[in-house]
Order: sequence, then C-alpha cells, then structure tokens
Amino acid sequence: MISVLTGDIINSRKSTPENWLDSLKSELDKIGKSPEYWEIYGGDTFQLRVDNPTEALLTALKIKAVIKKNKLLDVRISIGIGDMDYKSSRVTESNGSAFIHSGQQFQLMKKEKLKLAVKSNWNEFDEVINLCLKLGMFAMDKWTEIAAETILLAIANPDLSQSALGEMLDIKQNAVSNRLNRANFNSIMEIDQLYKKQLNELL
Repeated sequence: MISVLTGDIINSRKSTPENWLDSLKSELDKIGKSPEYWEIYGGDTFQLRVDNPTEALLTALKIKAVIKKNKLLDVRISIGIGDMDYKSSRVTESNGSAFIHSGQQFQLMKKEKLKLAVKSNWNEFDEVINLCLKLGMFAMDKWTEIAAETILLAIANPDLSQSALGEMLDIKQNAVSNRLNRANFNSIMEIDQLYKKQLNELL
C-alpha cells in the first residue's frame, strides 16, 4: 500500500509564485523526484506519492508549514491510502485505489471547505482521524509565519532539543517553547502518533 496526497494552494492569487513555489518544490523533492513522485499542475495544484503511508500525515503537516510561512496562504490536502495498480513515470498518470481515494476526498473537501483529510479502505479509521484533524485544524489555521518556520524545523529534526532548535533559529530556548506551545505543536504530533498507531494495526 502507498499514499497519495492531492493538494492545492489556498489564496494563491493573493500572492506570487515566487513566495511559495520554490519552497514547495524543495519540500516535495525530499520525498522523491518529479515527475515520478510529484507534479505541480494547473498553477497551484499538486500531487505527491508517499510510498510509506504511515508517513503521509507528517508529510502533509510539513507541506502546510511550508505554505503557512506566507501569511496570505494556506493549503488543502487530501491523503488517499490504498494500492497502486498502475505505475507510470508520471505520478499524475499512475492509478490505483490510493489515487482514486485521494481524488475523491479532494473534491469532497472543496465542497465541505475542509483543509486536511484522509480516505482509505477503512471507514472507522477515516472517521477517527478526520475528526482529530478537524479539531487540530483550529490550531493549525492559526499558525503564524514564525510558528510555521519553527514547526517545520521541529518536525524535520525530531531528535534535537529546543535549545538546539533555538540556536538554528537564533532565538532562546524559551522562545522556541513559547512558539510551539502557542501552535499546539505537541497536540498535533499526538494526532500524527494516533494516525501511525491505528494505520500500522491495519496494514
């Protein structure tokens, strides 16, 4: 099983691509090379293949942090979990239940004005995780540019202390702690841990 993330940039017309496109490409490149693993199309829509589905939510959170570093922007991401029946050299030409789930959920999210959601073969899993994500979004939607920068660094360096993160950001440890607390970082990471735990039991 794999996961497929389908997303688009919210309010992209209020900003120029120079403010977010290179940062998004850089983050997507950490997963794999384009166009086999990711493509950006239609100006502000993207699709990304994540071969380990347990890492899909954390990947989505990192993408959200990357985009939220621009105060005018946000991102909508659907995570589809399933099979890849046809593997193409381009991710947008590959197919399987992971791609179908991602696309279906993405269209539903646009109608229901959701920003992050999961669709898999397991309805109960989807219901639990999507409820958690709805609640978590109250915090994530309020991420400021500096909070997003700090969160991105913290996710990318899970073994570093807050003091070490502070050195990288040129701020004190208590400032790192304050930023992460205001962003409800620990609670959001608990959602990711629940996602991983429940998904591992199903895979």
